[in-house]
Amino acid sequence: MAVLGVLFAAHIGCQLLLSRTGLRYYLGTAERPVRPTVAYVALTAAGIAAVFALTGAGELSTPDALPAVVWLLMFLAGPLPLVLSPGRSAGLVAVLLAASVTAAWALGAPTRGLVATVVGGVLGSVLFGVSYRCSAWTMRVVSELEAARETQARLAVAEERLRFGRDLHDVLGRNLSVIALKSELAVQLARRGAASAVDQMTEVQRIARESQREMREVVRGYREADLHTELVGARGVLRAAGIDCRIEDSGSGELPEALQSALGWVVREGTTNVLRHADARWCVIRLRTGPGDGPVELAVENDGAGPSPAAAEGGSEGGSGLAGLRERLAALGGTLTGERHGGGTFLLTARVPVRPPAGRTAAGGTDGEEAGENAGEDTAEDRGEDGTR
Repeated sequence: MAVLGVLFAAHIGCQLLLSRTGLRYYLGTAERPVRPTVAYVALTAAGIAAVFALTGAGELSTPDALPAVVWLLMFLAGPLPLVLSPGRSAGLVAVLLAASVTAAWALGAPTRGLVATVVGGVLGSVLFGVSYRCSAWTMRVVSELEAARETQARLAVAEERLRFGRDLHDVLGRNLSVIALKSELAVQLARRGAASAVDQMTEVQRIARESQREMREVVRGYREADLHTELVGARGVLRAAGIDCRIEDSGSGELPEALQSALGWVVREGTTNVLRHADARWCVIRLRTGPGDGPVELAVENDGAGPSPAAAEGGSEGGSGLAGLRERLAALGGTLTGERHGGGTFLLTARVPVRPPAGRTAAGGTDGEEAGENAGEDTAEDRGEDGTR
């Protein structure tokens, strides 16, 4: 009996080892654990042989031996499908089950006990095998989803950079070519002493100023965010990531353009933080407009708050994304707050008046240019990673 206890203890330890290494192999992060698999099968066969040896020696009764055999086969069928194909795993368990039933019949086990052994062994093996396999499959799907989200974020950033580069090329390429040609012409005319050289340089100056203005428009358009587009995009991205997202929009299209742009950045940054830093199952984005010129409130709430307020807000304490948004909203007389509530929820709230107070201009205007640019620089890459544009 002491030998049987040692075999059973070794069987449990090997089962835990094979479960871990087999799961890593199934997920594609490690090689096939051949030695642990061979050792586990050998220990199972040794345990079954020891049970029937003790039964033949009279130290163990047949009614006590058959449940032990079923127990060994059930636990063998658990991690085995992680390493071998389902067909090979089932065949190996079936061979051991057939050998066990044959040995029990040779030792004079009753027919009822043999039938119970077969039924228990088959049902238990199927239950354990399917449970292990389904759990591993679920983990692999989650792992592939995470990898797909990272790939999607990188592709979105690359696509946004290409779009921005294409816009700059379209705007500046032709003008720079014209400037180069007219400059060469002005040089040649100046060498000849022609008075028209001054006219050519004046034209070069005009084109250069026009190019500067067009480049500012491209950058401004790159940094602005349309609120309705951001709301729709946030819902699509979050749902694609397996997060149930609900949008409550009470009139985003009726807000001033500057206010839509500022709140669009809040939606973009909040969505990015939920994807990057929160383990959320649901997210609600609410837009509420007050009566008349009352304040507009935008709230982004999710149930994936991290272990600390900084983690819940979506970054370390040195992060600058939310700080840039606060500066952008402050230019409009608004505020941005983050609060953690019970149940692991986090609420990001932006409150902005429809009409900015006296002395303030829209974000991105003359007085608010610096704040708007800081917010845009803080989250320019994030807007590509949340995939809303």
